[in-house]
Amino acid sequence: MAIEINATNRKTQGTGASRRLRNTGRVPGVVYGAGDVNMIEMDHNELYYKLRAEAFHASILTLNLEGKKESVLLRDFVMHPFRQQVQHIDFQRVDAKKKMHIKVPLHFVNADIAPGVKDGGGKVSHVMTDLDIICLPKDLPSFIEVDLAHLALGHSIHVVDLKLPNGVEAAAHGGHAAVVATVQVPRGMMEAEVAAEAEAAAAASAASAPAPAAGAAKTAGAAPAAAAAPAAKKAK
Repeated sequence: MAIEINATNRKTQGTGASRRLRNTGRVPGVVYGAGDVNMIEMDHNELYYKLRAEAFHASILTLNLEGKKESVLLRDFVMHPFRQQVQHIDFQRVDAKKKMHIKVPLHFVNADIAPGVKDGGGKVSHVMTDLDIICLPKDLPSFIEVDLAHLALGHSIHVVDLKLPNGVEAAAHGGHAAVVATVQVPRGMMEAEVAAEAEAAAAASAASAPAPAAGAAKTAGAAPAAAAAPAAKKAK
């Protein structure tokens, strides 16, 4: 999907100039990479609504800078601490012949038919929500699909299990064994299993305890009788 955004060259720089720019509904920014660094400004509302689209964060964008168009990637942006206001934005020029390192979102599908959810009553936990990839600009996907259709209870999908598009490789994520998603055992089920195991262990312990010896019981009963005999003789 082609996404185009407009910008103009920024004439002034500095904290005070950026503050005045924001007060007029503009956003200061910068474009860097191959060639010169350009200080730019953009319309806040246009930029704000484009930032809300997932594809804007993982696509080759067309930046129209006063009639000159170039391909860029969104590299960073700063939001106001509590207002819905974009404070600053950075773009990087794209070289069609060089591989780039970028994050793309993960789209999870078939969670409702996963055996661990449908039959086991588990819940899918998304350990990752995006994936670092390396690829040429022409191979950049909008997202990576994660199919959960065969995920069993207590099992996980790892980076190595993902089906990546041609020309795309996963960057370092702590190794290809890094967990992407897992189906967790419900807490109530775990507690019930622990209680059942504790009850079974207690029953087994009681069954294996030795019974009192018969001779010991008779000896214990005879002792009071032997003690009572001398008392009977004294009474006579």
